[in-house]
Amino acid sequence: MANMVYILFLPTILRQVTYMFLFFFMAPAQNFVVFQPSFLTATGPTISSLLIGDTSNISLYLRTVSPSNTTAGNIGSPSCVAEETQWVLTSEQVEKTAVRVQLRLTKSLRLCGKNETNPDCCPKPLCVLETLQVSACVNGTPQSSLLIQAKINALLVPTNAGYDNKTIIPNQVYQPLGSCPCDLTFRACDVRCCCDKDCSPEELKLFVSSCLHGPFGGQVSPAPDYQCTVQASENTPDWFPFLCVNSPLENNPYLGLFYEGDTIASKPGPSFQRPVLSAPVPVNAYVQGSPILTINDQYFTIPQMVFGQCVNNAPVAFLKNFISYCRHLLHSCPTASPLQTETTDLGINLRSGQGGGVRVDVIDELAIDLSPFISHTDAVASLGGGLVCENVTLALDYKFSWKANDITNVTLTRTVGTITLDRNVVLTTSYSAVFLNGETMNEPNSGNPGYQVGKPVIAGKLLDTGLIKRTSINLWKPVSDGLCYTAEKKQILFGENSTSGCLLPVSQQNLTQCKFLRETVGSFQAALVTGTYVSKSGNPDPLTMTGWLNISFLTLNSSPVMEVTTDSCYGIPSHQHIHVWSLIKGIVQGEPQREIHALQVSYSLSTWAVECGGGDVSPCVDPMKTQLFPITSSVTFSDIPTNIGQLKTRYQINFTEYDCNRNDVCWPELVFPITKYYTGEPYSQSLAKGLILVFFFITASILGTPWRQIRQAWSSAAL
Repeated sequence: MANMVYILFLPTILRQVTYMFLFFFMAPAQNFVVFQPSFLTATGPTISSLLIGDTSNISLYLRTVSPSNTTAGNIGSPSCVAEETQWVLTSEQVEKTAVRVQLRLTKSLRLCGKNETNPDCCPKPLCVLETLQVSACVNGTPQSSLLIQAKINALLVPTNAGYDNKTIIPNQVYQPLGSCPCDLTFRACDVRCCCDKDCSPEELKLFVSSCLHGPFGGQVSPAPDYQCTVQASENTPDWFPFLCVNSPLENNPYLGLFYEGDTIASKPGPSFQRPVLSAPVPVNAYVQGSPILTINDQYFTIPQMVFGQCVNNAPVAFLKNFISYCRHLLHSCPTASPLQTETTDLGINLRSGQGGGVRVDVIDELAIDLSPFISHTDAVASLGGGLVCENVTLALDYKFSWKANDITNVTLTRTVGTITLDRNVVLTTSYSAVFLNGETMNEPNSGNPGYQVGKPVIAGKLLDTGLIKRTSINLWKPVSDGLCYTAEKKQILFGENSTSGCLLPVSQQNLTQCKFLRETVGSFQAALVTGTYVSKSGNPDPLTMTGWLNISFLTLNSSPVMEVTTDSCYGIPSHQHIHVWSLIKGIVQGEPQREIHALQVSYSLSTWAVECGGGDVSPCVDPMKTQLFPITSSVTFSDIPTNIGQLKTRYQINFTEYDCNRNDVCWPELVFPITKYYTGEPYSQSLAKGLILVFFFITASILGTPWRQIRQAWSSAAL
């Protein structure tokens, strides 16, 4: 009783947490279930709650209740009879005594247009207003209920929303630019941009007194004083009409600051012929990043990962390669997309980008090995009584062939398989899109032209066609158990030193075959560096060899090693070290451009022997007992200084009286421009001009007043 009184006086939040802990401790002992929370107010299309307790034989039912039962105090009796609603009820086992219950609205939240009769849209801004009840039943007897008050408004989305909201800049060869540089947002009013055509009169009143002035606000800058049109009646010199400039005000020098212009290459020919311009790019042509559309002007979508969640209807962007993995918990055979797909639904027509259409060609492949897709291998065992799910879609791989702004061909490889459900199965599906220009994939670069820190180092290998195919230089990326057989690889990133490794199980019997053990470890290490060339810059050309360097491999000692004992092996290449030398080749727009000067791959040899210390003698007694030995890899980046300069002598280091960089007074500068410290022009010209100045100085001294007075004084003294 004293404990209960103490709990009642706790703060509200702490009291609720205490009740939750008491409930979790009491739930296994008592055979009941409860929703947490038991009352929800929903404002979106997805609702989630937890059902806690003994959930082994629980069945869930959803129905719509009358408005009179919408209060938490008057829920009404739960019902174990399901009703047809506009919601989809799903459940997922998250713990032994907890089930996540989710409701998803099947109705679109798009606001209906004028005279539109589509029942899927919302006729009013308040789209959904209803009360739902989820009942948890065991053998037709209700155990607990969840009451949900749904109040959802329609989504106000522009009818022609693009992939992003950036302003579409027309082709500058055919369209004038700079009319409103502050218009930065497409189909939206920019604050203080009074020339923005998207601003309504009501919005303009809010900032009409604070409009952006000058060319940035769309106003032509004041005409300069040298313009012929600016002839003020006052203070105008007589020579102004002869030296003024006639130029239209549209030739604003600020226009180049807003947009990156295009140029037209001139063709040789008579100057009086008018150049023929190429036709403008159609407005519906694809550019990098724009969404791909179907022939019906709908977004072409593929399941993708967005903010950590798998979205079934995510748009595909032009020239954006991706690969996504989605996890599904299967309680029964799937019946809907994307796990069950039809060829007629996948083979749709897309807009090519040049006014035509291109059809998706579907190729089916049957997956025999389901281990890459199913996490629990025992779930696919063919046992008696298992539920067989046929033609389950495991992967969708799209290949887009493109040229310029046009999609020329689309091929879809659909991987299907048969899954046997003996219990719940976690299925991992993959979705990818690759854009190919001819036979080469649009691969991202690591800089332009110099490498950027944090971007992958680009390697390559020479094909028989003379083309260099891109590959990667990797380090170990251990996952799960950390063994080398299951470890993944990660690319080395420019400028980032790193060390990683994996573990290899070795028994005493393996140590009796040292040659085979060295070859096994060497093959593991060799798989990290698959290329023979490395790119100097971050945007290499696969057709020329001048931009590539040979990777230097320090070969191991090939002489046979005499083994002294049978329980240890010498010369195991357990560590691989990659050393990259880089230097700065120049500066572009204030950014140093780094290039790779050399790349070397070396190995460190070690001795492996089974250890029986620590009280564990089983590895030495049992020849099949294994121990874990590390296989490591590392990368180091070193900068080569560019301006080393000549080495100074001891005299130059100690005698600094005439060093202009270390003294306030520089004596050699007093005899400019004769000395070599003057670099404004060639030394021969400066010497000639200096001697002419000396000659003029001597002549002026002889013929000048001081020399005349000296001659007069000399003549007086002589007399």
